[in-house]
Amino acid sequence: MERRDFLKIGAGAGGAFVASFSLPLPATGAARAAASAVASASGSASTAAFEPSVYIRIAPTGRITYVIPFVEMGQGAFTAIPMMLAEEMDLPLSAVTIEQAPADEKRYANPIFGMQITGGSASMQAAWKAVRTAGATCRAMLVDAAAATWQCGAQDCATRDGTVVQKATGKQLSYGALATRAAALPVPKDVPPKDPTSYRLVGTPAKRLDTRSKTNGSAPFGIDVRLPGMKVAAITHCPVAGGKVRRVDDAKARAVRGVRQVLVADDIVGVVADHYGAARKGLAALVIDWDEGPNAEFSTATWKRSVRDALKGQGIVSKQEGDVAAAMDSAGKGSGGARLIRADYDAPTMVHAPLEPMNCTLHFKDGGCEVWLGTQAPVKTQQAIAAVSGVPVERIVVHNHLIGGGFGRRLDAEYVGQAAKLAKQVAYPLKVVYSREEDIRHGSLRPLYCDEMAATLDASGRISGFSHRLAGSSIVARYAPQWLQPGVADPDAVEAAETPYAIPARRVEYVAVEPPAGYLTAFWRGVGPNHNAWVVEGFMDELALAAKADPVAFRLAHLGENPRLKAVLETAAAKSGWGSPLPARSGRGVAVLNAWGSYIAMVVELGVTPDGAVLVRRLTTALDCGIAVNPDSVVAQMEGGHIFGLTAVMLGNLTIERGRVQQSNFHDFPLMRIDQTPRMDIHLVRSSAEPGGVGEIGTAIVAPAYINALYAATGKRFRSYPLTAEELKA
Repeated sequence: MERRDFLKIGAGAGGAFVASFSLPLPATGAARAAASAVASASGSASTAAFEPSVYIRIAPTGRITYVIPFVEMGQGAFTAIPMMLAEEMDLPLSAVTIEQAPADEKRYANPIFGMQITGGSASMQAAWKAVRTAGATCRAMLVDAAAATWQCGAQDCATRDGTVVQKATGKQLSYGALATRAAALPVPKDVPPKDPTSYRLVGTPAKRLDTRSKTNGSAPFGIDVRLPGMKVAAITHCPVAGGKVRRVDDAKARAVRGVRQVLVADDIVGVVADHYGAARKGLAALVIDWDEGPNAEFSTATWKRSVRDALKGQGIVSKQEGDVAAAMDSAGKGSGGARLIRADYDAPTMVHAPLEPMNCTLHFKDGGCEVWLGTQAPVKTQQAIAAVSGVPVERIVVHNHLIGGGFGRRLDAEYVGQAAKLAKQVAYPLKVVYSREEDIRHGSLRPLYCDEMAATLDASGRISGFSHRLAGSSIVARYAPQWLQPGVADPDAVEAAETPYAIPARRVEYVAVEPPAGYLTAFWRGVGPNHNAWVVEGFMDELALAAKADPVAFRLAHLGENPRLKAVLETAAAKSGWGSPLPARSGRGVAVLNAWGSYIAMVVELGVTPDGAVLVRRLTTALDCGIAVNPDSVVAQMEGGHIFGLTAVMLGNLTIERGRVQQSNFHDFPLMRIDQTPRMDIHLVRSSAEPGGVGEIGTAIVAPAYINALYAATGKRFRSYPLTAEELKA
């Protein structure tokens, strides 16, 4: 991309200095593959018209506004990204005001995905270079404006706390006072960002900008929306996905005080009331006759069988290095002392269960629609409403809010489409709220995966061949088919499936297989690597055992030229006391992962009682995420991700019988409680590399390290989860 296409600067309303710039494509990884596929489908990025995606505005009053194309859902993006801007412009962080970008994919698409979405641990990677370069250029132009005012050279000026200072005289001019003059200057070419060694803000533990409003209750989340004349709807779905409403007897519901209407749309029924309590009472009073449709006999067991059976067929080879078949054949015959090891793994389905219930408020009026919610995908939201209402996308206004938990659930907008079917039937603003039960039973699902693993060990105990065959739903094929290229595997499904190890012959094959229509599989925190790390790192422990090697030493011996992964593994092992004695039925398990541009190693220490209860005592994590823009936020992301991952591997039991999800709320699909939470020691390995993602890697690393620790404690090898106390008994 040419500099003149990357950055444009000019005067805005009232003499404001306005900088608009585009975010560049990522350099590596599965996200880069997706972005390249988008570019191939739409034409070369270098010939496309300039479409600014982020704005910096400096008003003559001194107010500095940063229009951010990402959303804040607890990950700290609304603090860390402004930190980059404040660093480059020599501003106090408190001087930057955040403004949420509107739904506009042409101007605000995340370049990593070619879509206006926040997810995939991609915000920092997308923003790092562009925001810093734009900030540095703005600062240079403000200095030029001050130098012209004082008739001195730019080298005679310095910047400090939102002002330009003339070094010789001490004269000062604020950025606001310089805004109009700076906007009229030519844009300097190739202004370099600061050298990281000179950073004063980036890399320090800054207080989050949203802490005060979130703790005093003033921060607006989607569920907080209140509009004049608004009514509230509680909804229920057909108990079986894919079913429909046959008949509704609403006489008793209408008799509930505060109930105004009962609305029906395909597989959902909504009770509209003055407040949510009345709506729930009305919903409970309904008598509904459901047509359960074709999925009334579907179950978790039948789903797993269909996925396992899919592995009997051929899939798409996503990685082929060396002659794996020859290595397997040789080891199968025992040639030269080689051995062949096989194992089958699976990963269960799961729901997201964000703490803020799914909700949105819609108002159809004058041929258009406004919607208020917290979403990771504002344009998907527009499209979902347009699909069911016929309202053109350009007439749908999205008011995006802070998000009380996303985890991938709010990347989808099917719930908004369902709400729109109800809201278009009324003339007033309608807030539609999913109960916890409705979201767990009828929300989107993490795919169920099955894996066939095979590897060969030579006579010295080194891995000479590696095969990973996996089957499961292709989320990308549904969510963003433009990311796929003919004959190429779903890049998310196979990310981290090939292992980070130096193995001379490797092969990965993926078979896409879908559950019945009506069951929506979706991205879940950790996406593809969350599943693949569990399988690959569990199998690595099995190979270490077969080689009669220590699991840490075995991994280090196979990491080859991977210094960043070696460093985190060595750090985690040393800090955890790896190898030191433990009590009976106690153990440590280790796992490593390279994904989202970051490198992580974890050691889990736990004990198992004779009756099968597990006490996780300590998690020791070493993370190299490149430059940690806000280290405190990175540590918080690790802690939150670890708890999310432990919840899944220890407690995440979601089952389907007779087409129905059996769990309904936190009593039978529990979250980890504070008294169950172990000590967590998080060690950030210093790095000068560009920032990697941290929102998901802390979740993805947990399952393999935990299961490997269970083996160390009990001598039992598990290849699926969650586990019952009966399975863990002495």
